[in-house]
Amino acid sequence: MSNSTPILTASNIRKSYQSEQSDQPLIVLDDVSLSIPIGKIISIIGSSGSGKSTLLHILGGLDRPDSGAVFWGDKNLAKMSSDELAEFRNKNVGFVFQFHHLLPEFTALENVSMPALIGGMEIEEANDKAVTLLRRFGVDDRKFHRPTQLSGGEQQRVSMARAVMNRPALILADEPTGNLDDKNTDVILDLLFELKNAYSVSVLLITHEEEIANRSDEVLEIKNGKLVIH
Repeated sequence: MSNSTPILTASNIRKSYQSEQSDQPLIVLDDVSLSIPIGKIISIIGSSGSGKSTLLHILGGLDRPDSGAVFWGDKNLAKMSSDELAEFRNKNVGFVFQFHHLLPEFTALENVSMPALIGGMEIEEANDKAVTLLRRFGVDDRKFHRPTQLSGGEQQRVSMARAVMNRPALILADEPTGNLDDKNTDVILDLLFELKNAYSVSVLLITHEEEIANRSDEVLEIKNGKLVIH
């Protein structure tokens, strides 16, 4: 890995699930260690079911490993309570998923404002900031539309605006273009890579497409539960 100062470090992560086909647990991640440097884009590739998403969820505090530790500076995520983890994610991590996970009953503006409102920002300030982000991502004219009224590419742009609403230091992107056509894939990737420069943000990008991964500063691969330099 890079010698740059890491924003997040994972050490000896192990994760397994009970298999329905066997009495033996299915080991998904086996002694995985990595660090994410500040202001860099790291891609992780691997086949379907290789553990890419599981690793991302653990790094973002959405799941806990069986053993090992994830450190944000000197903070061990494993020692945080569920409420502490939720607050940590809200302040520090932006998530972008293949399926955008926008709240269907809310408009684009309300979806983007939500992280700031949860963090305690006044609604007028949150809305102003959300409009600015929607404009940056080219969908401010859709701010009063609900997700079902948006195209797939528009939904993903709104999702990305929401991800950076609280100016996170790290964006975790799980197959963010996996549900898009080639044109929208290029647009979303360009926007994602622009975020690194605009916000000095670190990005961990999960993908199964090497062509996408090769645009990153570094490419890693999960094979048989192990993480290797690609």
